[in-house]
Amino acid sequence: MSTSNAASHLHATIYHNPRCTKSRQALARLHEAGADVTVVKYLDAPPTRDELVRLIADAGLTVRAAIRTREAEYAELGLADADDDALLDAMVAHPRLIERPFVVTAKGTRMARPTEAIDDIL
Repeated sequence: MSTSNAASHLHATIYHNPRCTKSRQALARLHEAGADVTVVKYLDAPPTRDELVRLIADAGLTVRAAIRTREAEYAELGLADADDDALLDAMVAHPRLIERPFVVTAKGTRMARPTEAIDDIL
């Protein structure tokens, strides 16, 4: 599967939801770039709280920017006025609340919304 070009040395990790269009687009872009991709299906294997904090910080996001406000759990849990600690606890307990997809390479971490946001870390 690996090729002899420079891109074969590009390793990426994507926190992926196969049902999400943006996540599928980001995965396709990584493959097009020739990346060796580790796919983390975060709904099946959610990141720990510490991992989530690191992903959010490394991507330059606020905790609030990393939560999906349109998911049913967001309203059910009353998160509109929650602080960062409560939001992080909710995302760990309900991984559907994690905005997607996070992409990590040696050059950095990005939220692939829009998909082109990952170009500078490829």
